[in-house]
Amino acid sequence: MEIRKTRYNEPAATRLNDLVQQEYAERYGDGDATPMAADDFDPPRGLYLVAYDASGEPVASGGWRAQDTSPDGHEDGDAEIKRMFVVREARGRGLARAILAELESSAAAAGRTRMVLETGQRQPEAIALYESCGYVPVKKFGYYRDQDLSICLGKSLVPQEPDAAR
Repeated sequence: MEIRKTRYNEPAATRLNDLVQQEYAERYGDGDATPMAADDFDPPRGLYLVAYDASGEPVASGGWRAQDTSPDGHEDGDAEIKRMFVVREARGRGLARAILAELESSAAAAGRTRMVLETGQRQPEAIALYESCGYVPVKKFGYYRDQDLSICLGKSLVPQEPDAAR
């Protein structure tokens, strides 16, 4: 597997985005209507990644975009994960974990202090992944913050000081 930085509007990213939109439609009845632009993911205020298998096929994607305090619930220093996706045939190989680790590392290096994401109750695999990587529920934010199926999770990107009492 090879993970490459790309733009959100490049052909491989667009193809994977189309596939994730189909999956959202299967699970929720419609695709994700969250407004996004390719520029949202341009460094240093974002990053977009695509993973390729040994044959050169794009099989996974994910990105983050900088967010700061806003009426839709973001906080200063947030890096919001968008379009984390692995094609069905490539699931269970650790691709999502590898992309997530790189997203977290790059967001922290860019000075972001918290990684956040919005997912839905009909995506138990995603919820399990994020929880196993240390994500916890946070105040709801974003386009779907008022929807019952929406779940918002977050994780601090600031290194924690060791407990002095230990």
